[in-house]
Amino acid sequence: MSPRKRRLGVAALAVLAPVLVWLVADPLLGHPLRIADGTRTLDIGAGPVAVAALLASLSGWGLLAALERFGVRHARLIWTGVACAVLALSFLPCMGDGMDGGTRASLALMHLAVAAVLIPGYGGRTVGAAAVTVGA
Repeated sequence: MSPRKRRLGVAALAVLAPVLVWLVADPLLGHPLRIADGTRTLDIGAGPVAVAALLASLSGWGLLAALERFGVRHARLIWTGVACAVLALSFLPCMGDGMDGGTRASLALMHLAVAAVLIPGYGGRTVGAAAVTVGA
């Protein structure tokens, strides 16, 4: 399988993973994900969850492709470090006010679900690369 097809599949799974978390939290368990900001309340639906995951997936793919394209040594290792740092920073909004514990936990699980797919999916070795290394 080509790296492009593999990464496209990883991106699709990374979009699906947080939507599944949302499906369990909101419709199945009956806990609507809401963030209150003063007088306004933001309801988090499946659409925004999927779009945010898609943007994260494409951004990660783009960064990795750029690192590889410009011949950066240890591109995947650098990408993995950046991805872990972005994951850590993504939890900062979850620590703010305006959401209950269920919403906070659901959002954190969504962030972890995307990272659990993207980091090993993009940062791991491809099957073809492993075969070339072993055969060399």
